[in-house]
Amino acid sequence: MTDLQEETSDWFSQDAATFGDRVAAAREQSGLSAKELARRLGVRTSTIRNWEGDLSEPRANRLSIMAGILNVSMMWLINGQGEGIDFPAETSEVTPDMRALLNELREMRADMIARAEQMARLEKRLRQVMMETGE
Repeated sequence: MTDLQEETSDWFSQDAATFGDRVAAAREQSGLSAKELARRLGVRTSTIRNWEGDLSEPRANRLSIMAGILNVSMMWLINGQGEGIDFPAETSEVTPDMRALLNELREMRADMIARAEQMARLEKRLRQVMMETGE
């Protein structure tokens, strides 16, 4: 396995891709348009676009049907683990500039996750304080 393959073997993992990224990639690999997938699932094309854009997520029954249509596991769609699709074939070499940008994006994402967790803790504390003062 080359260095590039080792770095990208987790391309669709929870850390590297979102639910929407995995849906879009599996749909494209299956050769389906968003409109066709929507028709087969009995939803609107805009619903597929919202799922792929991480603006909403399907209910369990639709998720199960979609996994079957796309020939991937539900768990892979949810968290990148299990039966899914392979990472995209690289057509060009990853330059040092690209690698630096990818690293910066990963650092920003990790920081955003940490901030979101911090916000959740603060919100919980605020609710506790509000309940204490309301008694």
